[in-house]
Amino acid sequence: MTMRASLRMAMAMLAALAGGSAAHARDPVVREMFNGGVFYHQSVCDHALSAGTARCHSQIRTDAGGTPLQHAAAAAVLTAAARGQAAPAKAAAAATPSGYGPADLHSAYNIPTSATGSSATTVAIVDAYGYPNAEADLAVYRAQYGLAACTTANGCFKKVNQRGTATYPAYNAGWAQESALDLDMVSAMCPNCKIVLVEATTANNSDLATAVNEAVALGAKVVSNSYGGSDGGFDAGYASAYNHPGVAITASAGDSDYGAQFPATAPGTIAVGGTALVRASNARGWSETVWYTSSTEGTGSGCSSYFAKPSWQTDTGCGRRMEADISAVADPATGVAVYGPTGAGSASAWLVFGGTSVAAPLIGGLYGVNGGAANAAQPIWANHGANTWDVTSGYNGTCAPAYFCTAEVGYDGPTGWGTPNGLTVLH
Repeated sequence: MTMRASLRMAMAMLAALAGGSAAHARDPVVREMFNGGVFYHQSVCDHALSAGTARCHSQIRTDAGGTPLQHAAAAAVLTAAARGQAAPAKAAAAATPSGYGPADLHSAYNIPTSATGSSATTVAIVDAYGYPNAEADLAVYRAQYGLAACTTANGCFKKVNQRGTATYPAYNAGWAQESALDLDMVSAMCPNCKIVLVEATTANNSDLATAVNEAVALGAKVVSNSYGGSDGGFDAGYASAYNHPGVAITASAGDSDYGAQFPATAPGTIAVGGTALVRASNARGWSETVWYTSSTEGTGSGCSSYFAKPSWQTDTGCGRRMEADISAVADPATGVAVYGPTGAGSASAWLVFGGTSVAAPLIGGLYGVNGGAANAAQPIWANHGANTWDVTSGYNGTCAPAYFCTAEVGYDGPTGWGTPNGLTVLH
């Protein structure tokens, strides 16, 4: 465990022993230099230090002052269409939202356009707190990219609380933005899958674990979890919620650089790391490196301090559960288009998101195309090689052994076995 992770855990335990929670504070705006450009972004969820509490792993692109960047042209086209009007020519010409859309992601990961999944498969998204506009915002995203409507009325979409009923938790702007991202990424990768959004009452591990179990009880074959906290023994009682044979359960590796995160370290999960994804003039047409922004921000990785090593993990430097297993785009500078809340109010807009919260539902959606999978990441460890794009450059910290935090040929912590090259690696 890193010194930073140890300090966070110590503060968390002190807060718990004191009978209260440490103060929540959103991270400051981050300035990132990437590919000759300057990008700003900020985490959307508060950094909670209390023991047993998770934060979402989503980053939103902003200006230097922290105001989310909105794509007004695309919104103008959709508004005009809703009113039965012709969109202004200039707006129509610039209507494609900023950030990668479904076609880009399918191209990058070699997913055939015919691979759209089936309504026989339900993908669940577990997040904390309420998101009243979830269905309406999802409709805008899917309409923009020509995806079939996914609504309560046609049986494609369902929203419940952690007990499976329709009394929803209080609204939280950051977690609502996280939910919007998750819904859009699952839609992008598995447009024909049914989607259920399970809203946990709070971001406590106990509520999130209850929500995961409820998702499985509702018939989900895939459960995506874009949140986490420092790996440690106080999480042990919740690990069983992330281990359901026959259900693929994805978990974000974290956005705080090198250092293991729960539930990504739970042996039953598929731990998903993050990359920077750019177009390239190679045979693939794309190139990826480890997502690393600064000494405090980038994809997570590491060796669990608590959870036993699954029998199918074959790396030799970590005697316990190693994170990650696989990866996908996460760098906010190479982020994805999302339609969702702009902040504390109810207004929604086209936004650009990053974080390993992009990668977990993206991989979850691909499992959905496959109709789900056996629990845990065993297929990835068995089927890598030609079925993955190996990520061999970049790092997310300083560590020993080096592969815990530095990309190399074959397996490494930040990107696992690489990113999907088609669907076979997930079978």
